[in-house]
Order: sequence, then C-alpha cells, then structure tokens
Amino acid sequence: MQERPKPFRGRSGGPHYVKRAASARTYYRRSNLPISNETSAGGVVVQVQDGQAYVAVIARRNRGGRLEWCLPKGHLEGQETAEQAAVREVREETGIHGRVLRHLASIDYWFSGDTTRIHKVVHHFLLEALSGELTVENDPDHEAENVSWVRIDLVSRQLAYANERRIVNIAHEILQPGVTQPSPHTPLQTPQKRRIYPGYRQRRNDPNPDYNSGR
Repeated sequence: MQERPKPFRGRSGGPHYVKRAASARTYYRRSNLPISNETSAGGVVVQVQDGQAYVAVIARRNRGGRLEWCLPKGHLEGQETAEQAAVREVREETGIHGRVLRHLASIDYWFSGDTTRIHKVVHHFLLEALSGELTVENDPDHEAENVSWVRIDLVSRQLAYANERRIVNIAHEILQPGVTQPSPHTPLQTPQKRRIYPGYRQRRNDPNPDYNSGR
C-alpha cells in the first residue's frame, strides 16, 4: 500500500504554514501597490412630517447582484466641494433637492484592486429636504433601482451597512428630543467632526464587509 504523504510542517510546526506564508506574500505584494485616493460624499436627507423625521434611502445592486438599501452618495466631480457633491448626489439618486445643515461623519477605509490600493474617504452630511419628489430616473449611473422615505427610528433595520446605520444614529441623536424641522439658521460648520474607521478588512476585489466601497 502506498504511503500517505505527510503534511508539510514548517518552522511553526503546523500543517498550515505554507498557507500562512502564501497569505503573507499576498499581503506584502498588495501593500506595495501604488495608492490611489478617492473621495465621495452623500448624506442623510431628512423630511419631517407631523413631528416625525423620515430619511430617503435608495436600493441598488452590490457586486454580487443582491439588492441592498443604502444612503445616497457618490464621487466628487470636477472642482466640487464635499457639500456640493452631497447635494447633487442626493438630488440625482433620490429626486430630492436639499441643503446641507452640518457634517455627520467621515468613513475612511482601504481596499485593493488588481493594480492599485485605494484609500477611500466618504463624507456624510445631514441635509434638509427642500423640494422634489422621490424618483430614481435622474440617476446618471442608473445604479439606484428604488427609493423610499423611511422613518429615522426604523431605517437602521433596512440599511445594509453597519457604518451607515451608525451615521443615521448620529443624525437621529442630533434631531432628538422632539424631532422638529431643522432651523433655517442651523450653522453649516461642524463643531466636532466624527470619523468612523471600519479598518482594513477587505480582501482583493471583494466588497467591504461594512460598506459598499465602489461609490
């Protein structure tokens, strides 16, 4: 009877040494890729009816083809500021024209493509809905498939990404107690900006576990 080959045991003494070494080589190779910086902006656009705040959220497909609900956002274009991009993206993806009230949080993370490591920062703002009707027909990328107003105290159950649920919770805290229409005199500057770091948890060509990294 042919002798069964023994598993390779490296200096660590474990049969999985080769696998760990291969993972280390892959990480080192990715860490030496050129870095590309990307910036996006979006936000929590709020409409208040009878003292109750509602948030406009969109449904889009992730890289696996699954429909997920998320906050409207997208890349900055040209010489746009983050605030201007947030207003434009909300209008394009939800049909709602809003104005920025304040910064909520910035999400900062990394992911790897085939030829570059991408450092992505997404700025989220609190916006007051001024006019418009819900529609996805104005989305130039045709990524948004549906849009809906959801009560701010219920929207976290619908959002697919943990970081966006945290951002909505920040907005909810700001609007409490007794949710009322934001004052037209609300300052645009942010007393203290918050940053949310999901960490370097994303594998090459995989969507971030906590965030849809492509937008």
